[in-house]
Amino acid sequence: MKRILFLLCLPGWMLAQQPQGNNSLSPKWEELTAPDFVRAVEKSGKVCIVPLGIIEKHGPHMPLGTDLIIVRATVLTAVRQEYAVVFPEFYTGQINEARHQPGTVAYSPELVWKMLQETCDEIARNGFEKIILVNGHGGNNSLLPYFCMSLLSQKRNYAVYLFQPRTDSAAHARVEKLMKKLPPDAGGHAGTTEASVMKVVRPDLLKMDQVSSESGENLNRLSALPDAYTGIWWYARYPNHYEGNAKYASEELGKALFDEDVVQLVRMIREVKADTRVKELQEQFYREAENPLNTKQ
Repeated sequence: MKRILFLLCLPGWMLAQQPQGNNSLSPKWEELTAPDFVRAVEKSGKVCIVPLGIIEKHGPHMPLGTDLIIVRATVLTAVRQEYAVVFPEFYTGQINEARHQPGTVAYSPELVWKMLQETCDEIARNGFEKIILVNGHGGNNSLLPYFCMSLLSQKRNYAVYLFQPRTDSAAHARVEKLMKKLPPDAGGHAGTTEASVMKVVRPDLLKMDQVSSESGENLNRLSALPDAYTGIWWYARYPNHYEGNAKYASEELGKALFDEDVVQLVRMIREVKADTRVKELQEQFYREAENPLNTKQ
């Protein structure tokens, strides 16, 4: 009885972590038996989701795995509404700018690319035809669209969809209202927004008493180069790997941000399941790319 009462008090993301009944299929790849895996591929409509996080410093007050924790909680909550198989913890991505901070795991660019490519290939080899990448790390924002484009370099028997939620959704109105109340220095990385979501997802891992022990101020050390991009830009601004100030974090904002992503991801999963156009266009493209001189001009 105590366990039942406890479960009733848990938020949705935590319920997503609870063991499934004997007759239900876990969405987690790593929790499925081999026979159940076969059933899961079919139940999912051959859709697999890869939540991408990273291991990096998040100021002095948040855990190194914040991005991975948040993105997996988001995905696991979404698949309770629209079933898909969720790939195990994936923290291989672009994080060279944080190599000077303790705890950061920054694999070589070659390995990062190879892990992305071979992970998608292995997912497809196991029967999935559609792969959804859900990014939880800002350092991947340029990497992942380029990776998706690179898949056209040779014929693939699967399609990759990158989750890029719209900011004009109905769910965003609540977020926007709360964000307008924040001061300009609320910030991004390890700042108010991420800390707010962590207040909902894993409040036990936050050390809010440490929020102000380091500065998240933008030092603007490359202000003399307003028209130039350089790889050191982030370090030039935020050497503490902390942007803004998380002291304004609230559970209300965190829930609004979390719910917005879940709503949009559920919608996208359904859209991807129903989609036939991407596969048709890919196959047409591959045929034309093999004989470009025959492509109608």
